[in-house]
Amino acid sequence: MTLKNKYLYRSHIFEKKFRQILRLFCQDFDATKISLLTGVSRKTINIILGKMRERIFSLSLKGDKFSGEVEIDESYFGARRVRDKRGRGASGKTPVVGLLKRGGKVFTKITPNCTQKELLSIIKGKVPEDSHIYTDGWKSYDGLVLNGYHHYRIHHHENEFARGKNHVNGTEAPRAYARGIK
Repeated sequence: MTLKNKYLYRSHIFEKKFRQILRLFCQDFDATKISLLTGVSRKTINIILGKMRERIFSLSLKGDKFSGEVEIDESYFGARRVRDKRGRGASGKTPVVGLLKRGGKVFTKITPNCTQKELLSIIKGKVPEDSHIYTDGWKSYDGLVLNGYHHYRIHHHENEFARGKNHVNGTEAPRAYARGIK
């Protein structure tokens, strides 16, 4: 039997068992639980899940540019919050930029920092000019209009979170899933 499935190449797992592993992976089960439910060793499950994640990552890099209405927001991931330190002020956190095409795909990227230069390079790489971009009031988003974008801001520091179509609330749900809040 010749299999063209690169996840199963030279393995002793049948297609039916692989589909069961894939289904459990999509339902967000961890490797230990998948191993127990399928009867496949934890080591083999780890190899298969690693290949799946690599494939998902490679497909995300090939994605088309986001056009139309795009929400952009930065977030900081890391250890628990230090007392009185949140967001940009907290040390030891990893900055992540998220882009959401309204009604469409999500793109996230770990970035060394959230400077204007870093953010603009990510935006230019994923969003074509003349698109409508919605952000918060962070100063690094200054200059989007000069680069050919229609830029709309929400000012969280003034307790403003939505004004009609002007909001970045769509980027909140994917971040919650990434943090495990669900």
